[in-house]
Amino acid sequence: MSAWGPGLLVTILLPVAFIPLLGFAIASTRSASMDASHGPPRWQASVRLLSDGFWTALAILLLTAPFALLLNPFANFLSNAHLWHVSDHALSEVYAYLGAGFTLALPWGLLLLLVMPHAAARFASSGRPADLFDFRAAVRGVRRDFTTWNLAAAAMVTAWAAALACIGLLCVGIVPGIFYAILVSAHASAALHDKGANPPSG
Repeated sequence: MSAWGPGLLVTILLPVAFIPLLGFAIASTRSASMDASHGPPRWQASVRLLSDGFWTALAILLLTAPFALLLNPFANFLSNAHLWHVSDHALSEVYAYLGAGFTLALPWGLLLLLVMPHAAARFASSGRPADLFDFRAAVRGVRRDFTTWNLAAAAMVTAWAAALACIGLLCVGIVPGIFYAILVSAHASAALHDKGANPPSG
């Protein structure tokens, strides 16, 4: 339970504290890969926490950038296609952006699921940023052990769906829901780690 207090606080401050939160996710993956029976590690402010979070954020940003760049053109296309009959132009624009965002969210989410679990597991083990950006190795990992990846991906999707469902509780449960989903994702990523490849670095 010692990880939950700081974890919830950092999750509340997510817009400005996403780097330490991602660093803690990598630390949790590292801990689970060494001994999955233990709970999440303690929060420890360190250069490594910030460094791991920075490189992980950069990898996610790199994978997200193409979809972010497509958002405006795709929304404009949907708006010009007049797929919905709305007299208010501003409201029509909102619908177009919502439609574009939800449509692009699916391939974006699938790409993150395909690449990030293996990449995060390798990075957590080796500490080398290059492993985090070796996307081809991540895809090869999925091919090599598709069953394990499929189970890990299912656990992550379920955890994040439950976290988003907490919005229905007037956002009361969204903060612990997000932190729980991060812990589940870290634990699931650790299951993909090839323990013979890179012994976890301290």
